[in-house]
Amino acid sequence: MALEIQIEKRLRAFTLDISFSAAEEPLAILGPSGAGKTMLLRCIAGLERPDRGRIQLNGRSLYDSDQRVQLAPRERRIGMLFQQYALFPHRTVTENIGFGLRALSAAERNPRVTELTKRAHLEGLEARYPGELSGGEQQRAALARALAIEPEALLLDEPLSALDTHLRSQVEILLQETFAKYRRPAILVTHNMEEAYRLCSRLVVLSRGRVAAAGEKETIFRHPPTLEVARLTGCKNFSRARIVADHVVEATDWGCRLRVEQSLARPPAYVGIRAHHIGFAEAAVPGSSAENAFPCRLLNSSETPFRMTLFLRLENGPGDPGAPHLQVEIFKEKWERLRASPEPWHVQLSPESLFLLAE
Repeated sequence: MALEIQIEKRLRAFTLDISFSAAEEPLAILGPSGAGKTMLLRCIAGLERPDRGRIQLNGRSLYDSDQRVQLAPRERRIGMLFQQYALFPHRTVTENIGFGLRALSAAERNPRVTELTKRAHLEGLEARYPGELSGGEQQRAALARALAIEPEALLLDEPLSALDTHLRSQVEILLQETFAKYRRPAILVTHNMEEAYRLCSRLVVLSRGRVAAAGEKETIFRHPPTLEVARLTGCKNFSRARIVADHVVEATDWGCRLRVEQSLARPPAYVGIRAHHIGFAEAAVPGSSAENAFPCRLLNSSETPFRMTLFLRLENGPGDPGAPHLQVEIFKEKWERLRASPEPWHVQLSPESLFLLAE
């Protein structure tokens, strides 16, 4: 099972120029609003026509500009879950789920609809209309409808963005269950980094219509290839960097030297670290030998129910004295211990968590 995409399409602000493939593992397309994510899905589904290129699903051409192939959406055997559900308001849950199965006999159609109703946890709601359902119930019904035709590929366009926190969690669990059983190409479009990480094993990072990075999610998050990809995947801490010695760089914006485990084929432009990878050397004192540990002071903080974000400035660091050098995320239990300690604290940037970046 494989979905292969290599297309170009001129848009108003840029040209969508994308090449990648998806197989049996769910793939997330991550990128900011306006990066071309939804247009990409619409081209795959046949709702938009690229200017050139090809789209193949399991060796079958869905679109090929050279061969003049352009299959209609209904011929592509692709299920699509839209951001705003797109259920038929005048049809019941059962009728919506079975809409794509009208060519089947009732004996074939009804058992499939019943099974999908159970899988989507919609028992008891079969006779309701979309207007009588919650947002989460509507999204579950839309997913069941997309799966009803037994599609060879599944496309999901921001399926959780319109839901509140509780409903998002419910639908996310259903998506995890679906992906575990589906084992066919499934593409999830999202701008939410954590959502992409939880639901998919592979990742394509999209920026202004082009693939900025593609591969295993852990590799991209641990070692983003460029500053742009690091930012798009949620990294907040960067400094310009220059090599001092083997596996040692000077972080010029932070005013410190760092040992790093990573090496690059060419000199790096930046060094970065994710906010939740920064620790504290609690026993460190001036002159201690703790690796990559530096005295710092707290400038500001913000909190969520379970976490604290700390804005820290390294002592004797360069730049505006009122501007932080680092943004750190820690659980509140650790914060309670840390706040009781006298400043300066000692922030620790572990060599294995630091990554080097090209321009």
